[in-house]
Amino acid sequence: MKYIFLFILVIGSIGFSSSASNEISTLTSIASSEDWGKTGHRATGEIASKYLSRKARKEIDKLLDGQSLAEVSIYADEIRSDSKYRKYGPWHYVNIPVDKRYEEIQKASGGDIIVAINTCIDKVRNINNTKEERAFHLKLLVHFIGDLHMPLHTGRAEDKGGNDIQVRWFDEGTNLHRVWDSDMIDFYKMSYTELARNRKKLSKKELRPILDSNLMDWVYESRELSKMVYASANKGDKLGYEYAYIHMPIVREQLHKAGLRMAKVLNDLFRA
Repeated sequence: MKYIFLFILVIGSIGFSSSASNEISTLTSIASSEDWGKTGHRATGEIASKYLSRKARKEIDKLLDGQSLAEVSIYADEIRSDSKYRKYGPWHYVNIPVDKRYEEIQKASGGDIIVAINTCIDKVRNINNTKEERAFHLKLLVHFIGDLHMPLHTGRAEDKGGNDIQVRWFDEGTNLHRVWDSDMIDFYKMSYTELARNRKKLSKKELRPILDSNLMDWVYESRELSKMVYASANKGDKLGYEYAYIHMPIVREQLHKAGLRMAKVLNDLFRA
């Protein structure tokens, strides 16, 4: 069965922790080896942890033996250096031509990030699986939801999601993918907890389109942003202060969305 997650915001039944509910009610190819970078991924895990229901928090704590979502959020990148996990490489991204829908394209033989998220949810949901198998796929799920919100993980196959677009970040050689996954974040020298803590306070009106969405909505939202990212720089460009000033708010918004949606997925998974 193909899972489509419809996230409808209903105050009082959304399943967030009490502190997060108070905030809501009062405010009404190949990917880079470090997608979003360690700081970005940890920030999404930290944000998600603030919105977990009591039941989800308890079940996650048992599966992960006390590890935090922030801590396990980079696990899927860490295992990429181990050849026995090589098959999971294509799960970090999806390439969809701009004139096509996902349903219309030939699917990658090794899977993609859409397959990854659905598979991980299946594995975690199935209580007949071993604790080890469920924990493994939970760690991957946390990472892949983060990855999907980095626009170039839905980028073009021909330039490997911007990895082949060489640019300069101030005086250092880099590529467009890396600028978006880590260079901009690292430029501000914020820890992942600072990045998570300083997220924008959202009203109910602002939260609704973020949560009232499904997996494919996230895919197409990210792909639309990828068009903007590609248009923002050309090969050989020198990027710096102005680029960060213009685009860092988008990075932070995507990290926040990833954390919110991650929490909703996990709350739904452990609701029963």
